[in-house]
Amino acid sequence: MTDVASRLLHSARGALFGIAAAAMFTAGPAAVASAETTRPVVVELYTSQGCSSCPPADAFMGELIKQKDIIGLTFHVDYWDYIGWKDTFASPETTQRQRAYGQVLGQRYPYTPQMVVGGKLHEVGSNRAGVRKAINYVAMEASPVDVSTKRDGDNVTVHLPETELDGKAWVWLVRFDKRHDVEIRRGENGGRKLSYFNVVRSIERIAVWDGKSTDLAIDIADMQADGRDGCAIIVQSMGYGPVLGAARIDFADDAS
Repeated sequence: MTDVASRLLHSARGALFGIAAAAMFTAGPAAVASAETTRPVVVELYTSQGCSSCPPADAFMGELIKQKDIIGLTFHVDYWDYIGWKDTFASPETTQRQRAYGQVLGQRYPYTPQMVVGGKLHEVGSNRAGVRKAINYVAMEASPVDVSTKRDGDNVTVHLPETELDGKAWVWLVRFDKRHDVEIRRGENGGRKLSYFNVVRSIERIAVWDGKSTDLAIDIADMQADGRDGCAIIVQSMGYGPVLGAARIDFADDAS
């Protein structure tokens, strides 16, 4: 990365486990090892094709998405485009989402590669041990919302059961492609062919939820026609707070 990026990365690395890790390690290693996930943990990777520090994190995401108890999503940001290569998947919406997390999580600067776990913790995306500790920590806290889905052809019904909430929640629809292999021609990764997994192509807030039993109807025909491989439903406390529940819909796997 550039000198500026390196400084940003260095300043961000120490931010994750100041309080959270202390609580985790007080519980002891056995508590981490015995954690069971009954609802999926959402892991968001913020990355860029123009970031030379990102490929290890991109590859790590390829491993994480194989776990059924993890919903891994790769968000490409656009603020490294100026250093020689325009990221083909980046969008202002993705960058805005990361910056909003930064304000909530007390970061001074956005950085890549960053993984945000459960909307609660963040870690350098290439720090495998740190990311897995964050996942285990979030998994030990039961998600309050059991999001379920039922598919009938191109129609999917998302059910949110009656839940006592501290305030309202946002419901996000995230459309993604399972994998892209990209030849980077310029910039810090020039000459490399890199792989990206569960690449987010769009994110849309489809509801504000008050905790009452609710069914949301989603038509996936247009998503499939646009080439998308799946989508995720994320229920998140308003203001980019903790993820309260989530579900993933893989179009090919769920086909009738």
